[in-house]
Amino acid sequence: MEYIAAENVVSGVIAASVGILIIYLLTRLLKKTLGRYVKDHNNWYRTRKAANVFGFVTAVIFLAVLYSDMLGGITVILSVASAGIAFSLREVIASIAGWLTVLVGGMFSTGDRVQLGGVTGDVIDIGVLRTTIMETGDWVDADLYNGRIVKIANSFVFTAPVYNYSTDFPFLWDEITVPIKFGSDYTFTRKLIYDAAEEASGGYDSETEEHWNAMVRKFYIEDARTEPMVTLQVNDNWVEYTLRYVVHYKARRSTKDRLFTNILERIEQYPEKTSLASATFELVSAPPVNVKVDEK
Repeated sequence: MEYIAAENVVSGVIAASVGILIIYLLTRLLKKTLGRYVKDHNNWYRTRKAANVFGFVTAVIFLAVLYSDMLGGITVILSVASAGIAFSLREVIASIAGWLTVLVGGMFSTGDRVQLGGVTGDVIDIGVLRTTIMETGDWVDADLYNGRIVKIANSFVFTAPVYNYSTDFPFLWDEITVPIKFGSDYTFTRKLIYDAAEEASGGYDSETEEHWNAMVRKFYIEDARTEPMVTLQVNDNWVEYTLRYVVHYKARRSTKDRLFTNILERIEQYPEKTSLASATFELVSAPPVNVKVDEK
């Protein structure tokens, strides 16, 4: 009897190994075949993920059918050990739950720019346990890649805020300040800065308005202004104009470069009406200084 039981175990292991190998080869063949027809990068990524999930589910069903006669004993064993397993694998379970939350809840998807667990970047892969991010910022200014790839446990979606830059409204509000000398034509300067912003905005004013209208219909949120806005304030040194504008979340650096270039070129064309201010210090007077020289 023991010999027969051992033989059954060996044959079962062999059958399971052969079955898993066949499923693995069929999954690879499926991905290779689909790769000939799916040319778009985003669609190919999702197709590849779907094929992997299909292979995994097929393998689980195959093993369940193969060992169906042992499921009763396995159930008893798992029931006894469930408390210890849940405690030792709590992080893994939380990450799997986070993965399901991301997929079902639509918190973010591949290609989105997010801030997760204190890391900002573009999501390049969503795994069962970890989300992979191509990091931006840190020692690199603005929103450019710094070259680091960061893997973050999916459990972070339950313990930290998830900032998504690109889901419903793929634009950001940004600001620049321009110091102008006292005595300039303030009305002319305001229009100059506004026109420069209109020219450098990238021509997506209608797109931003369309996205924001969709946001207003979907959420309880005020109908904010998406066109550029120029405001003025005065300090001790100069008149300061603040330009507030909407920019695509991946174009902050390039848009700011175009804005400053346009504004500087326009200001230099009209030196009689406006000019930039800078921090200068003028020495008006100094107290007398007595110098005494000892004669020897």
